[in-house]
Amino acid sequence: MLNDVERILFHEQTILSRLDELAREITEAYRGKELTVVAVLNGSLIFAADLLRRIPLPLKLDCLSVASYHGGTESSGAVTFKQLHTPDVDGRHVLVIDDILDSGRTLHAICARLRKEARPASVRVCVLLRKRIARAEELEADFVGFDIGQEFVIGYGLDYQEEYRNLPFVGVLKQEVFASG
Repeated sequence: MLNDVERILFHEQTILSRLDELAREITEAYRGKELTVVAVLNGSLIFAADLLRRIPLPLKLDCLSVASYHGGTESSGAVTFKQLHTPDVDGRHVLVIDDILDSGRTLHAICARLRKEARPASVRVCVLLRKRIARAEELEADFVGFDIGQEFVIGYGLDYQEEYRNLPFVGVLKQEVFASG
């Protein structure tokens, strides 16, 4: 598994230090508000767990299972919701947490669905990684861990064909691994 990593972009300690900073930003932004966190599964699981333990606010947590990569290295353009109902967020401030902002399709679809099916007070987005690329959907993250280029990244929740999520760092997957897959 480690042999498949071309290079490490962010070591575990770098990520955890940045999470401390993100938690402070989020705590200040939501102090005194009714906060509901919606974590996007499976990619944000590790990031969300580590981040939420650093936020000293009362909050509700829910999860959405959504797919757009469908096993590949790029968004397929089709966003699939794997459950019928969205979380109950009426009147609450919602923070959607995801692993990466890439094309913007997945997060755009989630935010649009939350706004359509519920009446949240607000919807904001927090991502571990934001790719510096033009987006297929107009969407910006309100809270960002790190900006990256166009590399295909794995680790710390990010996967390739459901593998590598458990790596404690964010690394670049060797191109020959996904070129042969």
